Amino acid sequence: MPDIITSTRNPRIKNVISFLKPKERKTAGLFIIEGYRELIQAVNAGFELKEMYYCPEISGNKLSGFPMHTIEEVFEISKNVYEHLAYRDSAEGFIALARARYLDLKDIILPANPLILVLENIEKPGNIGAVLRTADAANIHAVIICDNKTDLFNPNVVRSSLGCLFTRQIVQTDSVSTIHWLKEKKIQIMVSSLQTEHLYNIANYTFPTAIIMGSESNGISSQWVDAADSKIKIPMLGKVDSMNVSVCAAIIIYEALRQRGF
Repeated sequence: MPDIITSTRNPRIKNVISFLKPKERKTAGLFIIEGYRELIQAVNAGFELKEMYYCPEISGNKLSGFPMHTIEEVFEISKNVYEHLAYRDSAEGFIALARARYLDLKDIILPANPLILVLENIEKPGNIGAVLRTADAANIHAVIICDNKTDLFNPNVVRSSLGCLFTRQIVQTDSVSTIHWLKEKKIQIMVSSLQTEHLYNIANYTFPTAIIMGSESNGISSQWVDAADSKIKIPMLGKVDSMNVSVCAAIIIYEALRQRGF
């Protein structure tokens, strides 16, 4: 193993930081993962780790339990270099560069009675990450992210998902293709919208269902409303008619799970 990296000006450290930029990630096909747990989840999901940087002063003896054969190169770094790289305090001394991997709709493997979550035009990467945590908690079979300008491997998506980016089948595509795919698979399209009188708990989620969530600012687009088999809403009883999209998704998803007997 090479000598410990102690300078934040080291070319390798500068290279890692460069992948905070979307253009660099896209060109190289690499993205940053922070955290021991997150890296284990990525490895278990089949993601390839190109480089891993660890700080023994923070990580302790955790390196001994890591599947080292899954990493191309490993580098030890000093605490000051780690703190220069890390965004989160709870990343446990581990940061890596991983190879991006994208699924298509045709790659999704579905059970006989799938429950799918579709996100349309969610603006904030942190919201996408939070929804992925909800999807993991509920064991959603697939998450489809439509018409988003945010890169799925944006550092804020990776960080806020706390590894759940690697535990679900996630596809990033467009709404037209997704609507066609859902119709072809005979999966009911259930759109969350305030422009309806039908409450979410009255709907029937016991057969193949896709729950469609829109952005907090603009809601769901007309193409999804037109394609919907059902429109549902969560009653808003206060003065503000919007909740965080991850909260809304959790409310509806867990009603679906309740109807399915968890």
